[in-house]
Amino acid sequence: MSRLPGWLAGLGAGLTRMGERLDEHRSEDADDDVPVVVLPAPESVPPPPAYAPAVAARPDPVAAIPWGMRVAAEAGWRLLVLAGTLWVLMRIISAVQLVVLAFVAALLVTAMLQPTVARLKKLGLPRGLATAVTAIAGFIIMGLVGWFVVWQVMDNLDNLSDRVRDGIEELKRWLLDSPFHVTEQQINDIAKNLSDTIGTNTEEITSAGLQGVTVMVEILTGILLAMFSTLFLLYDGKRIWHWVLKLVPAQAREGVAGAGPRAWRTLTAYVRGTVIVALIDAIFIGLGIYFLDVPMAVPLAVFIFLFAFIPLVGAVVSGALAVVVALVTQGVFTALMVLIVVLAVQQLEGHVLQPFILGRAVRVHPLAVVLAVAAGGLTAGIGGAVVAVPLVAVTNTVVGYLRAYGKEQTLRASPPPHGATAVGAEPTQAPSPAPAPPTPTPSPAPAVAGEVPE
Repeated sequence: MSRLPGWLAGLGAGLTRMGERLDEHRSEDADDDVPVVVLPAPESVPPPPAYAPAVAARPDPVAAIPWGMRVAAEAGWRLLVLAGTLWVLMRIISAVQLVVLAFVAALLVTAMLQPTVARLKKLGLPRGLATAVTAIAGFIIMGLVGWFVVWQVMDNLDNLSDRVRDGIEELKRWLLDSPFHVTEQQINDIAKNLSDTIGTNTEEITSAGLQGVTVMVEILTGILLAMFSTLFLLYDGKRIWHWVLKLVPAQAREGVAGAGPRAWRTLTAYVRGTVIVALIDAIFIGLGIYFLDVPMAVPLAVFIFLFAFIPLVGAVVSGALAVVVALVTQGVFTALMVLIVVLAVQQLEGHVLQPFILGRAVRVHPLAVVLAVAAGGLTAGIGGAVVAVPLVAVTNTVVGYLRAYGKEQTLRASPPPHGATAVGAEPTQAPSPAPAPPTPTPSPAPAVAGEVPE
């Protein structure tokens, strides 16, 4: 019995060795089943001969493009995006042109009437009553001026037609006696061609008349829309401005809030100055036309006042109209005298009145005025030419203020220099994070007359 445990231990060790041998045989059989792939030895590539030219490595395509071309490409696609945005904006404005022009006209009228509302409120009138009195008085005065012009034209129409006929006969005699060698047959041919042109284009003239009726309906609609907009801007302008500020992103809200009152002051100064200058032009040119015995002196003076709101072009058109009326009614000498009066008043306006009245509040380069009037006229006709210059003036004020505001914010965010480098050192970013001085929040602009419509 004592030999039984030893025999069992030897049997267990033998079984263990047999299992290990079986595992070794199995692993060897598995290795024999896997096919062995023998790769051929790579052939050695002979080196290039000594006389072969060296091949330079190809550079990165981005690095191969010149720096100037890369800058031009970066600026080009941004300009394309900006041009596309402006084109879409112009298309939208053209689609709602009547609404846009009516609202802009309401802004101009509000800029002219808002100081009166502020003065009436200072006298103790409620806001609603001051707005109603100012708006009604302003609309009545504008309506009376328009009625007076139409009345004067209709009242002098028969007399003007007779004088025009006499003036044409006098002009015909002057051309026959002039050194230009104009014959009566040539003048008759011109008159016959003009009559034939009118006769053959009767259908087009009728269509133009129908379009004129449509234009009159649109004008009346625009006038009513401008009147309602003016009332709301006069009464609730400050609240409308605060609502507009809520649409601006929070980071840019402070800058826009500061630029708004300055833009409104620029617009108010432009409207006041233009009204005063136009009134002076109309009075002096009207007096000159009246003393020269030109018919319809008062309506011509009113036309000069209205056309003065179109910079550069308006003065030329109104002056040319006065000269033509004087030519066909009173003759060449009177027309020359009217031309001298118009040029003298316009020179006084350009060199004395506008710099003195407008001053530095509205300072726009003449080239910008010409381009703005041309672009506004091409985009929206006479209305676009009228609103082009105040739009450029307001934009100039807003951009200048935002640029100065951005520089001031940058300087405030930069830590001041320390130590010996403080003299003449440029502000730089601090190398280690330091608590920046708190930016003071600008207080809201006071409700001063002429800043924002109240």
